[in-house]
Amino acid sequence: MPPQPDHQQHYFTADPASPGELREREVVLAGAPRTVVTAGGVFSADGIDKGTAVLLRQAPEPPETGRFVDLGCGWGPLALTLALARPEAQVDAVDVNRRALDLCRRNAERLGCGNVTALEPDQVPADRRYDLLWSNPPVRVGKAVLHGMLRQWLPRLAPGGRALLVVQRNLGADSLQAWLASTFAAGAEEAVPEGLAVERVASSKGFRLLGVTRP
Repeated sequence: MPPQPDHQQHYFTADPASPGELREREVVLAGAPRTVVTAGGVFSADGIDKGTAVLLRQAPEPPETGRFVDLGCGWGPLALTLALARPEAQVDAVDVNRRALDLCRRNAERLGCGNVTALEPDQVPADRRYDLLWSNPPVRVGKAVLHGMLRQWLPRLAPGGRALLVVQRNLGADSLQAWLASTFAAGAEEAVPEGLAVERVASSKGFRLLGVTRP
C-alpha cells in the first residue's frame, strides 16, 4: 500500500506496536474507570474521542444478548463497552489496522472480556449477521471508501438489528444520512428486500448519531 496522508495513517498502519510503544490510559467504560493500553498509529490514541463519547452517552441500551460488531474498533472503546455491559453477548471488533486489533485484544484480555473477538474485515464469515452495529466510521478516508464500507456492513444487520453511526456534523453527517436513506430505504437499488429505516437518533456537541434499522 502506498504511503497515506498523515490524517489517514491511523486507519492503515499494519504492524502491531512494540512493548516500548504501549502507553497506559485511564478511561471510563461501561460506567467504571478502566486502565487500557494504546499506541501511536491508531485512531484516538490518547483516550476516548469526542465522537465515540457522544455515541456512548446517547446510544440506547444494547440488547441483553446477541451478536454485536464494533466497525472500525481502534483500540476498542465501543467493543469493550458492549462486552462489559453485556457479558452474554458475542462482540466482534473489526478494523483494517492490525495494530488497532492487537491493542483491542490486549485490552479485552486486561478487562476480562472473553466475549470479544478482534478481526480484520475479510476474517468475518460472509454469512454472519448482527443484532447491533456500533461505529465511529472513518469519514476522513473519503466518500468512496466510507460508502463502500457501509454497503458491505449494513446489509449484515439481522432482522430487527440496528446500527448506530456517530458522525461529525461539519464532516458531512447530514449528507451521509441522506445517502443512507436513498441507498438502503425500501425500493432503493441497494436495499435489502424489506429496506432499512434511517433516522437521526440524537445531536450533541457537533455530532449526529444516525440510526439504521432492519425491520
